[in-house]
Amino acid sequence: MILVLNGLFPVFALLVLGNVLKHLNLTNEVFLKASDKLIYYIFFPIMLFWKIGGAKTDAGIDWNFCTASICAVLTLYILSSIYIKLAVGDYEAGSFSQSCYRFNTYIGMAVIINVLGEEGVRHFGIMIGFTIPIINMLAVSTLIWYSGADYNFKQRLKLTCKSIISNPLILACFAGIIWSSSINFFPVFIDNAFKLASYATLPLALLSIGGALSLQNMKGYFKIAFAAAIFKLLIFPLTGYFFLRLFNVTGIPFKTGMIFFTLPASTAIYVLSSQLNSNTEMASASIVLSTILSFISISIILMLL
Repeated sequence: MILVLNGLFPVFALLVLGNVLKHLNLTNEVFLKASDKLIYYIFFPIMLFWKIGGAKTDAGIDWNFCTASICAVLTLYILSSIYIKLAVGDYEAGSFSQSCYRFNTYIGMAVIINVLGEEGVRHFGIMIGFTIPIINMLAVSTLIWYSGADYNFKQRLKLTCKSIISNPLILACFAGIIWSSSINFFPVFIDNAFKLASYATLPLALLSIGGALSLQNMKGYFKIAFAAAIFKLLIFPLTGYFFLRLFNVTGIPFKTGMIFFTLPASTAIYVLSSQLNSNTEMASASIVLSTILSFISISIILMLL
């Protein structure tokens, strides 16, 4: 129980603080949007590059861990797609699909740093470098398919590739892997600069997420948001556990994976849904409910670990 308190309280305290600051008008939409851009394009990529690039070279990449994570994502995509055919309308389909497997990287990194330390961060960073491109490809493809727009194959491929190539988190992860396997060293002055930048990353990210959370759209979309949360916070962890065991993943990678599978849905769902004609109100409701309920799923996993 102490591990759960130590690992989760700082994360959710900052989320609550972010929401309180927004209600007290100490932050606003302009600040939150600027903060999101700084985190996404500058601070978080720096942190990922620094953590992965400076990791010891003899550790390598745990390919079984990465493969198990990818298999779990693909399985969730298939299961959620079946559910969409049975119970979800076209306008909500893209947002619902993302809510089932797209994860909040910032909350994941914050929990893993508190619970598993540097080694957990390294495994998490490398794993998301491989899973984010696949998740983006699945999300964009589904959004386009249900958007009602008449995209040809070339346009679909172009949009998908653009979402992957332009993702700064993916670029930072792979740059870190290359740096780690070749140079694996930062001069002290650069290392200190990266360290200072990383101090700002997670607190700013969590305050920003907390400020963006709102119960406004929950009433009209609770049922579908709850269904998405069941996929994300119950079926995903069970599926992930199966594949981690199947690929004989143990130790820190196993613990990192199980935390990854219990993370709430990403706030990026809202942005992509708005760009590709899916229901942003449903996306917002799903993000909020998933974030609230993830306190339970992450707590259970931490107690079991």
